[in-house]
Amino acid sequence: MPFVRLTITGPETGPETVAALQRGITALMAEVLGKRADLTAVLVEPAPAAGWSVGGVAVTRAAHIEARVTHGTNTAQEKALFVAAAHELLVRTLPGPLPLATYVVVQEVPADAWGYGGLTQAARTVDTAARS
Repeated sequence: MPFVRLTITGPETGPETVAALQRGITALMAEVLGKRADLTAVLVEPAPAAGWSVGGVAVTRAAHIEARVTHGTNTAQEKALFVAAAHELLVRTLPGPLPLATYVVVQEVPADAWGYGGLTQAARTVDTAARS
């Protein structure tokens, strides 16, 4: 049940590009990190062009991905592959060069600190074990 936030600044990003990024990120979450695509939420948020800088210098195009997953559900290698693949997706999909400081972050959240449908991930694990 990952949640991914993609923040973008620069020239207007049209609905086709947003949809391509959402599909691409969802696919990477499933294929690289083994997450259920049907439970992967992706939010694409624009940031004001004047509000983003790198090294104190304003940039014309920038992006940042934060993907939240349950702690301990992915290996270091899987996370590294996701960071590389997500960066490549941004480079392929967004027009113009991206700054070197284009970050992709995989945040691990404790299973008892988040969930969906009114249940934490920890409660889902207990519920699944009880049904087995």
